[in-house]
Amino acid sequence: MSLSQVSSQISKAIDASDRLAGSVELIAVSKVQPNERVLDVLKQGHRIFGENRVQEAEGKWPAFKTEFPDAKVHLLGPLQSNKARLAFEVFDCVHTLDRPKLANSFARLAQELGHCPSMFIQVNTGNEAQKAGIAPDGVDDFVAQCRLLDLPVVGLMCIPPVTEEASLHFALLAKLAKRNDLAQLSMGMSGDFAKAISFGATHVRVGSAIFGERISDASKTHSSEQSA
Repeated sequence: MSLSQVSSQISKAIDASDRLAGSVELIAVSKVQPNERVLDVLKQGHRIFGENRVQEAEGKWPAFKTEFPDAKVHLLGPLQSNKARLAFEVFDCVHTLDRPKLANSFARLAQELGHCPSMFIQVNTGNEAQKAGIAPDGVDDFVAQCRLLDLPVVGLMCIPPVTEEASLHFALLAKLAKRNDLAQLSMGMSGDFAKAISFGATHVRVGSAIFGERISDASKTHSSEQSA
């Protein structure tokens, strides 16, 4: 597949769901991709990208942003509290706000630095022990806590369990977001973004369908991918 083909599929899914054109943002997941592939997508005019690791993004994006200053980078992977300051410098949006300690770190940094990336709260919709995220029954309280901290939370994010029907998790995330007056939903990856759009996704995270297989993931199956 290619960027243009993915964009076309997104447009078709939007039409099929009777949603407004342009209501879904495509995040091109560029983690562990060679710089030449990322540059090619930038030259095609795409400007929203996703990375999983702070240090990888720090080594890649300052140079790209010099040439493409309107490019935006979203953090899709887990974030340690001690790397929150660096995340403020590198990312325009964080999709993995997943615990009170990190929320408090962000709030302190926002006050100190006078700016803050927009944020999605990661919800562990499958209550998986090995996966980060707020449990569904804790979302209301955590959203309230983040609002008291004046954090710019714009929506919710999830990664459905690979062994379960994704639609159930997309529907749950949409319900939680609506209940908390959050307009944005980060959900859907290379294999299920059309389905996610039908449940209201505003941001879909697509990597391999745009860039091809990641160099370091060539021996892994698609089901092992966490954020694309």
